[in-house]
Parts: sequence; C-alpha cells; structure tokens
Amino acid sequence: MTIKSDKWIREMATNYSMIKPFEPNQIRLDKSNEKIISYGTSSYGYDVRCSNEFKVFTNINSAIVDPKEFDPNSFVDVSGDCCVIPPNAFALASTIEYFKIPRNILTVCLGKSTYARCGIIVNVTPLEPEWEGHVTLEFSNTTSLPAKIYANEGVAQMVFFESDEICEVSYKDRGGKYQGQKGVTLPKT
Repeated sequence: MTIKSDKWIREMATNYSMIKPFEPNQIRLDKSNEKIISYGTSSYGYDVRCSNEFKVFTNINSAIVDPKEFDPNSFVDVSGDCCVIPPNAFALASTIEYFKIPRNILTVCLGKSTYARCGIIVNVTPLEPEWEGHVTLEFSNTTSLPAKIYANEGVAQMVFFESDEICEVSYKDRGGKYQGQKGVTLPKT
C-alpha cells in the first residue's frame, strides 16, 4: 500500500473528477488577502473546507443518543461564516468538496493541527473504495470554553492510500447507506 502524492491528487481530480470543486494548490489567503486556515492540495493530501451549514448537538430535549433511532431534534441548525461549539460538545458539518473515490483507494481523514492545538478534534470514518459524496465532518470541542469553526476554510486533510490489489467488493457494490450523500447526513440504520 502506498500513499499518494500531490501530482497524483491533481491528476485524479482533473481526469477522474475525484474532488469537486478542486484546488490544485495550497490556499492561505482569501480574496481580500486576509489569512485563512489553508485548504487545497498539499504534498501528500488534500485539505478540505467546511460548508457554512452546521448541526450543533444540544441536550435541550434530553433525548438518548441512539445510533439505531437517532432523534434529529438533538441538533440545532446553524448557518454562517462560523459556528461556535459549546464546551465539551460537538457539531456536524459537511465538506464543500464532493469526493468520488477510485476502487483501489482508501482515504483517511486527519484533523488539521491549527484546530487540534485548540482542543478541537475532527472525526471522519475512512472513505471506502468507490464511495462518493460530501463528507460529513464531526467536530468535538474537548475544552471547557466555547470553540469556533470557520466555514469555507480548511478543517481537515484527506490522505489517499492505494492498495496493492483491487478489492472484491467496494462500498458501491454493497450499496452502502451513505453513498451519494449531500450536505450533513445524520446516522442511518
């Protein structure tokens, strides 16, 4: 198994539409030349951006968190340039980018150090071979203070691993329940 380089990422985004929209370089300034948390292609990964639609977890209804019968009323919808996550809480968002993973690739998501150094953990399960969609991101605020997530800026890095052989059954083959998801997707059974 090998990790894929910037050259390969650019090639796959251009020829296979693996990432849309795609930024071939690392972007560190917005259109007004203000500093932002970087996104785009890096040496061995791709830094994704967060959309401006968030679902912030709340215990206002005192519901039990049950992945088999998840209550969507456990979230408050927030839209905007940023989202403030309460202390020791979490929020969901999705990537701006839509991914189309090749059959011989497994993609792993890692948090960016800028957020990790603030006590904000990004969690995403692996993007399996032939999965496609917007990635649902989970941000955990591990601190005792409110924490801010910025929309339209870098939040996590995708790292692409190529297998030495093609899998027998891909995510698409088995009809995965999160195939083709758009925006924030809540748990499904």
